Amino acid sequence: MHYFEVLLLGVIQGIAEFLPISSKGHLVLAATLLHEFAGQTLPDMVEWTIVLHVGTLASIVVVYWHRLWRLFGPDRRVIGLMVVGTLPAVVLGLPLHEIHALRQWFGDPLLVGCLLPVTGLLLIAGSRVERGKVDYAQMTYTQAFLIGCCQSLALLPGISRSGTTIVAGLLVGLRRDSAATFSFFLAIPAILGAAVLETKDLLATGSEEPAGMLAFGVLVSFIVGIASLKLLLRSLNHGHLAWFAWWCIPVGLVVVVWQCFSRIL
Repeated sequence: MHYFEVLLLGVIQGIAEFLPISSKGHLVLAATLLHEFAGQTLPDMVEWTIVLHVGTLASIVVVYWHRLWRLFGPDRRVIGLMVVGTLPAVVLGLPLHEIHALRQWFGDPLLVGCLLPVTGLLLIAGSRVERGKVDYAQMTYTQAFLIGCCQSLALLPGISRSGTTIVAGLLVGLRRDSAATFSFFLAIPAILGAAVLETKDLLATGSEEPAGMLAFGVLVSFIVGIASLKLLLRSLNHGHLAWFAWWCIPVGLVVVVWQCFSRIL
């Protein structure tokens, strides 16, 4: 892996993990573009998935540290809500992770192209939901479970985890800021879980990347992640969630056309 490739992956992860445009989908597209137009093939992404997730996880901790601290005091009930909201992704994600053929299919750029417009339509629908009044700390366990079920859809590349959980939060009546907060609270166990699964795979193969390059990847995804997270919060508070749909829908359609033509010719 060269520093340019690390920089590219770190920027994509930092932007797409928080902006509702699907980090998995964009990493698949980046790898495909590098291979087809630059003749470069990215190495096994197991190690880099862990590294990039560490950076974005640190971004959440920095931006939300004051609310995370409250989990050990007045908001400790939210921990139970997070557990309930994480269960659907665990129940679906663990079996899917072990199916090699399915993991290969999830790396298909045509699948990403088909699903990105779905994310865009979800964002447009979410932007039209009336302002809710419920704070995330006052949610019911049923509401948390429903949001978690929507999060499990983001196992598919092209479906945004942040987008689906925020829209789900809005649909069950959360305030905009509360929908975003709970979405990124759910990201913590989701990211940690993905890192644990990938670490298990990494231990079987070993690491060949220099420590300095790994640290660079963490730093890039961390810095870009903070900026992206703050941009999303600002956009959400101003009712501009649908803006991100006008990236997802055209990009998805272009990818579908590109992949169909490349497979026919």
